[in-house]
Amino acid sequence: MKVKSAEEIGRALLPVAEELGIEIYEVVFKQGKDPSLTIFLDTEEEGGIDLDTCEAFHNAADPILDELDPTYGQPYTLNVSSPGLDRPFKKESDFRRNIGKRVEVKLYAPRKGKKFFEAVLKEFDLKAGNVTLEEGGEVFKLNLTQIVKISQAIDFE
Repeated sequence: MKVKSAEEIGRALLPVAEELGIEIYEVVFKQGKDPSLTIFLDTEEEGGIDLDTCEAFHNAADPILDELDPTYGQPYTLNVSSPGLDRPFKKESDFRRNIGKRVEVKLYAPRKGKKFFEAVLKEFDLKAGNVTLEEGGEVFKLNLTQIVKISQAIDFE
């Protein structure tokens, strides 16, 4: 199925997100038996994205998507969601808002015998492409190319 690009869909929906005071985190189209367009929303606000915000965005996005016709007339399901607490950091803002917080890090190759560990994110340097972490009192840098996934550490207490 031919579909418009995620960038084009995101641009078309940007005014809706701005009106609601949120950001479009990611646009994902899944093809197959039941094609779906999922818009992941995010916010800097404490508490994140709630169900009411997803519903408001969905309702406002529907007429825009009808006009844009992202699938050139083919049926699809529209989903609107939060990317979740355990989402991987993709944007500079993900790193910036988590400085000073505990993160989970998964590496391609082991560091000191471990490919997975928790640490505190101390710094993020976009230009150099690295993060500074602290684990067990040791402060060290890792290049982003060494990291499979870095995400917020979640406490279930």
